[in-house]
Amino acid sequence: MTLSAEWFAAFDLAPAHSRPELLAAAVRPAVAGREDVLVAPIDPGLADTAAFCAHYGVPEASSANCVIAAGKRGGEERLAAVMVLATTRADINGIVRRHLDVRKISFAPQEMATGLTGMEYGGITPLGLPGGWPILVDAAVVAAGPVVIGSGLRASKIVLDGAALAALTGAVVLDGLAR
Repeated sequence: MTLSAEWFAAFDLAPAHSRPELLAAAVRPAVAGREDVLVAPIDPGLADTAAFCAHYGVPEASSANCVIAAGKRGGEERLAAVMVLATTRADINGIVRRHLDVRKISFAPQEMATGLTGMEYGGITPLGLPGGWPILVDAAVVAAGPVVIGSGLRASKIVLDGAALAALTGAVVLDGLAR
């Protein structure tokens, strides 16, 4: 990945596999040996997207958020990670609901999202999610080039090419996932 954006200078980036202390335990196996996944420490008090982007000078169009959606059909719970750029909102009640084939859907409660992923709220990432979860990625994230995403912890961020998210096991790229 070519690091040409000015905002990269604000970070002490290193290959994620070389800084395991900056990753949630669930994320570590997912980045093992990958040179295209970088990590940098940040102030955990600035992990929320708006504060992070403002403080570190990262354009919101270069920041992607991961939310966990939870829906039910016939008593069966269906979960998915949803990746959209910070400049947009996920179409949870439309595209995500239809993709998961559920009648009701919402954002997973914080305790559920953190408990099932083993990650901190505000740092959830599609890397290292439980097996079998679909990862729904908005096409704009894939096309964005290098993006900042969670690391599983609030004290760091991962940088990788948005197109790498499309190659994750369980990933589905959807046009119009975000508005």
